[in-house]
Amino acid sequence: MYAVIETGGKQFSVSMGDEIRVEKLQGDLGEDVNFTGVISVSLEDGTLQTGDEASKAQVTGIILNQGRGKKVDVLKFKRRKMYRRRNGHRQDYTQVRITSITVS
Repeated sequence: MYAVIETGGKQFSVSMGDEIRVEKLQGDLGEDVNFTGVISVSLEDGTLQTGDEASKAQVTGIILNQGRGKKVDVLKFKRRKMYRRRNGHRQDYTQVRITSITVS
């Protein structure tokens, strides 16, 4: 059984026990998180639910870690003009373990 959820503007295919890194979510370590943006759910009998049927499903997880990703360097350079700009960015993330997928 797996589900496709949407969070932080991205889509993730998850099943029970998976650990995923999503955009930063509010909450403390060990707290439960409900993902209500369910796009589709594949049931154990092989059927696929989408649309209104899938939106009734709930995917829950537990927060394992809050952190920041690796640094991404952004460089701008124009030759012969002595133009150089260097900037860095570290994206915040939340690591979540999926604990259950329920279909109502």
